[in-house]
Amino acid sequence: MANRLIKEQSPYLLQHAHNPVDWYPWGDEAFAVAEAQNKPVIVSIGYAACHWCHVMEHESFENEAVAAYMNENFVCIKVDREEHPDVDHLYMDAVQAINGNGGWPLNAFVTPGRVPFYGGTYYPPQPAYGRPSWMQLLARMREIWHNQQDEVVQQSEQMVQFLRNASKQLAASDKGDWTTKTCEDIAASLLRLADKEKGGFGNAPKFPGTMAINYLLNHFHFYNDGAALQQALLSLDAMADGGIYDQLGGGFARYSTDRDWLAPHFEKMLYDNALLIVSYSNAFALTANPRYKSIIDETITFIERELKDETGGYYCALDADSEGVEGKFYTWTYAEWQACAGADRDLFAGYFGIEEGGNWEHTNILHVAGNLAQVAHESGLEMAEVEYRLEALKVKLFTERAKRIRPATDDKCLLSWNALMNAALTKAGRTLGNKEYMALAEKHMDWMKSSFNHADGLKHTWKGGAARIVAKVDDYAYLINAMLMLASATGDMGLLTEAIGLTEQVIADFSQEESYFYFTPASSREIPVRKVDVYDGATPSANAVMAENLWICGMCAERTEWIERSKKMLGGQMSNAVRNAYSYAWWAGLTQCSVNNMKISVCTGIGAEEASNSIFNSYNPHVFSIFQQENHENPAILKNKFSPNNLSIFVCSEEACQSPVSVAEQAIRMLKQKP
Repeated sequence: MANRLIKEQSPYLLQHAHNPVDWYPWGDEAFAVAEAQNKPVIVSIGYAACHWCHVMEHESFENEAVAAYMNENFVCIKVDREEHPDVDHLYMDAVQAINGNGGWPLNAFVTPGRVPFYGGTYYPPQPAYGRPSWMQLLARMREIWHNQQDEVVQQSEQMVQFLRNASKQLAASDKGDWTTKTCEDIAASLLRLADKEKGGFGNAPKFPGTMAINYLLNHFHFYNDGAALQQALLSLDAMADGGIYDQLGGGFARYSTDRDWLAPHFEKMLYDNALLIVSYSNAFALTANPRYKSIIDETITFIERELKDETGGYYCALDADSEGVEGKFYTWTYAEWQACAGADRDLFAGYFGIEEGGNWEHTNILHVAGNLAQVAHESGLEMAEVEYRLEALKVKLFTERAKRIRPATDDKCLLSWNALMNAALTKAGRTLGNKEYMALAEKHMDWMKSSFNHADGLKHTWKGGAARIVAKVDDYAYLINAMLMLASATGDMGLLTEAIGLTEQVIADFSQEESYFYFTPASSREIPVRKVDVYDGATPSANAVMAENLWICGMCAERTEWIERSKKMLGGQMSNAVRNAYSYAWWAGLTQCSVNNMKISVCTGIGAEEASNSIFNSYNPHVFSIFQQENHENPAILKNKFSPNNLSIFVCSEEACQSPVSVAEQAIRMLKQKP
């Protein structure tokens, strides 16, 4: 018999719709019931591609006895963290404060007033891993609620104050100043954290670290720091060679469980792949290495093939599991390898790291363990023949793999992640000169604007033609940024004007008095504390992206107060960016551009598009370029800059626009001048 979740859109919630637990979706109804019945609330948070979420569901939430105890003593809410990131952020902060760690599934025990008083992550059916069983924890929480409720209420009030203070402290301005030395200190901080042998940052688990990689690539560009370039490229090469990258189908898994990038957590997320496309595009722009172009092309092909809705949007993720086994779809037993690879099984076994006993849990994860030159040398074949046979084998393996039972698809669409993907398509299209990618970006932007818009404002999620849940600040921030990038690439000044309008809306609806932005709009009453996020997690800090948006839109709209707000926000995070560069890498990159004097180039008249593309292709991460081939007076920066019969290129900084030049190379020299 189905529970209330059967009416929901989220694949994660629908996975739990037939649990014997009497789940409620997030909303007022559940808390009203808890208030009326004087019961504590369990808020259980996860997402569709989460392996341990599936494990706990099977072990506990599908258990009739466990479910009966939960239903009798608690009001139970199931939350998709991707649908309600504000809820996830709040309870994650609380659980980390209580236990010192977090993760998913996240299980918070909450008062009817929505305030957390205890919580943790995965709990086993029997005591293990140094933690109690789920049933033991439930019994303890029931006892505390009934016998110590006054203390719980008092502690919950203290928790609310703690969360409010924590948010204020994160966003407190320290009025930092930034110089070339600041950029060098940030690079040194990242390089101290870097794994200089295997690539990436830290030991294990290893996440892609795309924003840190982008910083190092740009640091090399600005300061010719060879160590920064070496670490960035080592990281990109190691990921592309590793099991974290799908060697047959393209696309990256979420992270590697080991230092060597061999064994991933096999779920594939849209946001990771979008951010990685940007990093490989930056690397290609600096090095012209054809390998990076291949990775970009293969990753976009994967996304178009496996994460694209027929209407034009992009889905969230592919699950890690199939047939109840993590990674089963992607891995190969030795017998499967021999049967499928046929005559080439011995030729390429070493190249792909195939072992008879398996290289991971008695099966094999394909990765690049050798090199083709070695294969050619040992086999006596010409390199061209080896390359041809490798590509043929990959097609054969991919075709055979496609016959397997596929991992589930989380087929909802999020505005924030779709905006990241749109920016990735624009970046790849412009960097590679690929008109097909640019056309995809333009068509996808139209889809986002039509699908997520609603009479009462932007929405956060979309599925099956229905958009719902009020948009958060990251939805707005990433969409504005994607609009700016696409406007720069296409000359669509309507998009630039829309981005300026959305910036005004963010300022009106999300502003915190200290100049940062709350994650939720002022109208939101769903959680007891409005949070301010300033650090980068798996996706960029919305505040950092908004600081960049404010500078660009402030320059284009001639809104000096926006430029000053951007600088104030950046100054407030300077010490964080130096001390913890990995977690503040977008702020660090904005610092880098600011130190090198952020500029805007405006190209107008005959050949304006070609000149703007030349400026972009000369790799200027501190420059926002726009062009117009017809006369526009809006945004304000375009006023009196159009000459129909000539090419005019204006280089603009916060102080003023310099006299126009008519040769792109001359403008590029001006843009590269140090402050």
